[in-house]
Amino acid sequence: MRIPFMKHICWYLVFAICIIAVAPRVEAGFSPSELIALSQTDRAADMEKVQKLLEMKVVQQRLADYGLTQEEISSRLSQMSDQQIHQLATQIDDLKVGGDAIGLVIGVLVIILLVIVILKLTGHKVAVTH
Repeated sequence: MRIPFMKHICWYLVFAICIIAVAPRVEAGFSPSELIALSQTDRAADMEKVQKLLEMKVVQQRLADYGLTQEEISSRLSQMSDQQIHQLATQIDDLKVGGDAIGLVIGVLVIILLVIVILKLTGHKVAVTH
């Protein structure tokens, strides 16, 4: 069975997959109003998150490379407002360590699966010889 315009359809699908793969991933969510966000801020919990981050050797080394001592870091943290501490703790939570490797693997597997399906539909066979 020969489907008309199969070559054109295959090229269209390849082009569409490439365009979809290039599209950036966005994350959306509800944005609370400032009054609600500020009233729920717990400075002690936020400071604990920041302190845990500052206890990591990698972070300590990086801050030392910038010429900051532990006393300077502590004094700067004590000068920050509740809102600034909360913003810093929120940014710490948003850090993605290691990237999104699972999404990349799934994307590659989907592309391989689509190529196999297209080859099966067109009746082509790939023979690997060495």
